[in-house]
Amino acid sequence: MIILSHDDVAKLLPMREAIEVVDRAMRTVSNGGAELPLRSIMPVGGNNKMGIMPGAMNDPACFGIKLISLFPGNPAQGLSSHRGAYLLFEPETGAPVAMMDASLLTAIRTAAASGVATRALAREDATRLAILGNGEQAEHHLDAICAVRPITQVTVAGRSAEKAAAFCKAAQSKYPGITFTSGDDMQAAVAEADIVCTVTASPAPILNFDWLPKGCHVNVVGSSIPSMREVDDDFVLKASIWVDYTLSTLAQAGEVVEMIAAGKFSADQLKGEIGALLQDKIQGRADADQLTAYRSLGVAAQDLAAAQHVLERAKDTGAGQSVDF
Repeated sequence: MIILSHDDVAKLLPMREAIEVVDRAMRTVSNGGAELPLRSIMPVGGNNKMGIMPGAMNDPACFGIKLISLFPGNPAQGLSSHRGAYLLFEPETGAPVAMMDASLLTAIRTAAASGVATRALAREDATRLAILGNGEQAEHHLDAICAVRPITQVTVAGRSAEKAAAFCKAAQSKYPGITFTSGDDMQAAVAEADIVCTVTASPAPILNFDWLPKGCHVNVVGSSIPSMREVDDDFVLKASIWVDYTLSTLAQAGEVVEMIAAGKFSADQLKGEIGALLQDKIQGRADADQLTAYRSLGVAAQDLAAAQHVLERAKDTGAGQSVDF
């Protein structure tokens, strides 16, 4: 078995490669080539939770499981809110072949999925990005969106204007050609945006449909359990929404679950899965004025494909530590 650390994953899964890996995985999902039991979430005290995400794919042939804890208070200690391990198996004998850090794997594949959706749905001339939230996912989403669109302006808004400003200061050194602004006003942040990424842990809406300019594309990312939501009712009703996996959306996307339960929305109002769009099986953006959205919950196939890619790269480069198991 190969053991791969946080630093190993960082070296072996650069964002541009991750985007292509996730693109392929989402096509496989929509073609029925993956086994994806819904994520199990177990409370472990206070607001903390543990997530269990098994999955199997036929292209590439592999299966595995992610065990990850969600501790919302970790960022205040300088730690990721998501910490855990990914265990990967080979399909010939069922032997475990790799274990790797799951916190960075999760962060990269989540942002890569938004990159895939943005490449498919955002206007090609989109240059202005707004990020709502200033934590770990904001950093990776900046990388992902810059990889697929010629971003020249970035506005970052969070609950703390000081933290948003600190994020922009750090990002400026990495992207010197981009103009960064920051603050704590979410409405002002999205007023002129071409692309918006919501990457918060908010349990209540932080983004209203009426704030958004026409033709905008939105990646709704941060709320991953039914009790959380980042967008208002009008957003669900009026935006054109594509999803990563329909079954998980209907079970775990808080705003969709609530609206269906209230009889205000139905599953057939969703545009479909991003994997089907990537293969031209369903229509994408209709015109420059359409407000498009990608509802990201994260599916096991994304982690699995990313982990398999990391393992293959590790074999090629000699990274990681081999142990007898």
